[in-house]
Amino acid sequence: MYDYLVVGAGLFGAVFACEARKAGKQVLVIDKRDHIAGNVYTEDIEGIHVHRYGAHIFHTNNKKVWNYITQFAEFNRFTNSPVANYKGELYSLPFNMYTFNKMWGVVTPEEAEAKIEEQRKEITGEPKNLEEQAVSLVGRDIYEKLIKGYTEKQWGRDCTELPAFIIKRLPVRLTFDNNYFNAMYQGIPVGGYTKMVENLLDGIEIRLNTEYLEHKEELDALAEKVVYTGPIDAYFEYKLGTLEYRSVRFETELLDKPNFQGNAAVNYTDRETPWTRIIEHKWFEFGKDSEGNDIPKTVISREYSSEWKLGDEPYYPVNDEKNGALYAEYKELAEKEVNVIFGGRLGEYKYYDMDAVIASALERCEKELGIITG
Repeated sequence: MYDYLVVGAGLFGAVFACEARKAGKQVLVIDKRDHIAGNVYTEDIEGIHVHRYGAHIFHTNNKKVWNYITQFAEFNRFTNSPVANYKGELYSLPFNMYTFNKMWGVVTPEEAEAKIEEQRKEITGEPKNLEEQAVSLVGRDIYEKLIKGYTEKQWGRDCTELPAFIIKRLPVRLTFDNNYFNAMYQGIPVGGYTKMVENLLDGIEIRLNTEYLEHKEELDALAEKVVYTGPIDAYFEYKLGTLEYRSVRFETELLDKPNFQGNAAVNYTDRETPWTRIIEHKWFEFGKDSEGNDIPKTVISREYSSEWKLGDEPYYPVNDEKNGALYAEYKELAEKEVNVIFGGRLGEYKYYDMDAVIASALERCEKELGIITG
């Protein structure tokens, strides 16, 4: 008999399993996929650690989380500096002085600020949606070229139908700082995320290719408690209705050339280009293999957003009023479940960055296991 059955070998499940094992508990981890690490899974192709489920750049201002996760991996100095491609025009992301110079020809922060202020005046009062929020932050020009098309492709909704808070994740600065994240700690785990999660799960029994919900009764019988990190609505057989998710698909290609785009991420911000961005994975580790040698080939992934339908892989919750209200009802049901802990992006229906998932898992470990983590 196990103390805990952990459903899902992503970050939440791996952190919980690791801490439970350290606390002397017997743990079984299962995953429906044929690999561990959930959506942060990286696979080796020609010496390149390919992010199979999209770019993952670890960043945090939470020192406790940073100190915790760096026990399991050494992180490199990668800084996220994406480029926007609008119909062949290249712009710096985040929005900074390089962006403003390219957009308007301004040279000084004062000139840029004056231009932005002039365009911000279009919105009076509290922004009611993403379009108004974006225009209030950076003005109409940048919104139309660098935000609108990309965001509508990404979410499958018009910007006037999306909540304002989504765009608050985009830093805006009157400097030439190209670091997308305003985070004290960031980087990519040396050797890839899969290796990091392997270290978290060291000494723990893992069963892959195991569908929990299809064999729930027999799997539940194996453990005193279940830690469930799958979609919360699926757990309850969608009896209150289906929560919406954003789904993503990738077309990945190995190219017989050393350099495709010269940057890890290039966002395509016009509406007409079908993909949202192209990831060139080798640049997450500066184009070098584990021995520090230049890699002669490259792997790119075109990323497409698509409206999620039942049966598709759920990636991100859609944080709007309708889904928030439905999740609140599911959360009430979850709280009545005996001996089941719900966690992670899908189990908590939250748009979590990686550090927030780890923080949530550590908090749950402290509460559940009566330990101090970090």
